[in-house]
Amino acid sequence: MRQGSDSETVIRFRAAGVVLLLAHLLFVGWLTLRPLDVPWMTASNLQPFAGIRADLSLGPVEATRRIGKGLLLLAPLGVLLPMAGGRLTVSPWASMARTVAAGAMISLAIELGQTGVPGQRVDVDSLLLNTTGVALAHLLVVPMCRARLRRRKRQRIREAPRSEDETVRGSTPTIPRVGMAP
Repeated sequence: MRQGSDSETVIRFRAAGVVLLLAHLLFVGWLTLRPLDVPWMTASNLQPFAGIRADLSLGPVEATRRIGKGLLLLAPLGVLLPMAGGRLTVSPWASMARTVAAGAMISLAIELGQTGVPGQRVDVDSLLLNTTGVALAHLLVVPMCRARLRRRKRQRIREAPRSEDETVRGSTPTIPRVGMAP
């Protein structure tokens, strides 16, 4: 009976993750792929870190605003992609690798999509900043949330009422491992 409610919770959690992920991707697509009416365009930046260096030369406030904008644009994907996956027991490194790779591919798709949009320009630094934002968000949020959810699940299992047969017979005995003799 408790397993049914746990699986329903996981399904709701995943569904919420998918809905939020789609909403965020729609917002990012609208924000980055809409045509802009500008009097002139700067050239595309295909040299890594050139745009970041230029931002840093503008002073600390403007550099923080521009670099922060690049880091925060796709950062929610670092949380929403694992949430849509809905797995609690997964290798942290595998989860990180999958999430960062998916974030990099989405950022690359956006940059390639911008090649045909008037007023938008391709910038390799935004690809780097977007991917770094996804990685940072994943590192700061996902391991902590997964640990909390696993702890909550273990606590619910411990507190679950046991059936009458299980309390009479007891739990299944386990055999301890014995090491090999030298």
